[in-house]
Amino acid sequence: MDTGLVERSARGDSSAFDALVTPLVPRLHGVALRMLRDLDAADDATQDALVSAWRQLPRLRRADRFEAWLWRILVRACYAESDRRRRTRSRVQALDPNEPEVGDPFGMVDQRDALERAFERLPAEQRASLVLRHYLGFDSSEIAEILEIRPATARTRLHYAHRARRAALDADARTVPGAAENTLGAAR
Repeated sequence: MDTGLVERSARGDSSAFDALVTPLVPRLHGVALRMLRDLDAADDATQDALVSAWRQLPRLRRADRFEAWLWRILVRACYAESDRRRRTRSRVQALDPNEPEVGDPFGMVDQRDALERAFERLPAEQRASLVLRHYLGFDSSEIAEILEIRPATARTRLHYAHRARRAALDADARTVPGAAENTLGAAR
């Protein structure tokens, strides 16, 4: 990270801020999209995070920690957006017509839907931990720094998030329509 750009940005140089964040925007948006599972919500959270970062940058104490600080702001923006959307969320989601088809589209849709439902059931803190770990590849100490929690707490959140996601997937598998009938038919 170019600490000179961070320092110039903190003094109000918008072109330095633009140069600083432009390479990070795709990853920021990717994390927001994975956490929120909604393109519009991810757009809003990313924009909110960037605006907040610009406004709060003069108060950043260590320029060398800019990136971790920015991830923290993004995660908080995702939490806030999740809370806003939870109250007025629609269950209908448009499919991207430009997305390429693959081998077994119905099986993949079913799997993606099950994963989506399981992920949606997790608290925002657990979703954040999973996305930071599995999408960005951060270890528990980096996750702890971004979320401002202890490393042991980060490990615990990851553990419980994996466990809760697995439990949700298992519960959905047991309640699939027709699954009980198929099991009963096979037992006869």
